Amino acid sequence: MRKPQIKACCVVLSIIVAGTFLFSMAPSEAAVVDYRVTPGSTEQHRPIVAQSRFEVDVLVNGRSLEEFHARGKSYVEAIAGAEYELRIHNPLPYRVAVALSVDGLNSIDARRTSAWNGSKWVIEPYGTIHIGGWQMSSERARRFYFTSERDSYAAKLGQTSNLGLISAVFFREVGPIPIPVTPPPRPYPRYEEDGRRKSETPAPSAGAQRPAKEGRDSIGAMPNDDYAATGIGRSVRNDVRWVNMDLDSRPAAEVTLRYEYYPALVRLGILIRQYDRPDSLRRREGATGFEDRRFSPEP
Repeated sequence: MRKPQIKACCVVLSIIVAGTFLFSMAPSEAAVVDYRVTPGSTEQHRPIVAQSRFEVDVLVNGRSLEEFHARGKSYVEAIAGAEYELRIHNPLPYRVAVALSVDGLNSIDARRTSAWNGSKWVIEPYGTIHIGGWQMSSERARRFYFTSERDSYAAKLGQTSNLGLISAVFFREVGPIPIPVTPPPRPYPRYEEDGRRKSETPAPSAGAQRPAKEGRDSIGAMPNDDYAATGIGRSVRNDVRWVNMDLDSRPAAEVTLRYEYYPALVRLGILIRQYDRPDSLRRREGATGFEDRRFSPEP
């Protein structure tokens, strides 16, 4: 009676392994989720997944920047003027949507919203996506690059309260696979090459809040050229499509990264200062009066 049971178990295990392989080979989609997502019911909620299983890496020239962990945060060293992209991995066997903000601005529409209400990127089961810039339309993005606070995209929009922070909040999909929706469900803002909205965009109403002048935001923070922020760089092709998804309203995980230039990381105590040349005073303190030599050498 045991042999049939053993054969059945082997068949089940074979099916599970084959299924996992197929999921792992599925390519990731360049898709974004409409902000009008439907919250999942409480009966469909799954346990929250540990944050450590989700990965967000900062890549410069295809290489991941080293992370430094201190004060309960993760830091990376920004490289002035370098373009970068974010590699985001989904470790789960089902699709997730990730709300991604850079310097406090949503990477899709540059809005300041909650993670739940923000537009999101779609990642297939066990998939990985690369986000290399601000999405300007359904076909075009403008590259991320490290720059000063004053030159940052956030400063151009008058939002300087959250510079130096990359945040990714993940939401699990529940229910059936959605059907792609084209065109996008809401008008998408169009920008000039310098980051300003085109003139055909309706002007804000008289009572609407306008960005403060001279780079000030709502709390009066002034940009500082000594610290790192993210600029809006060259235009590149990046095709996306909009989908509707049924998401669990509770975040599965949140990953945040702080980025700073080297001097700021030293001031924070994250890195130890490295001297390019020997400390002259220490050399002088180690001086001696004599050595074992018979005659003076030629200079």
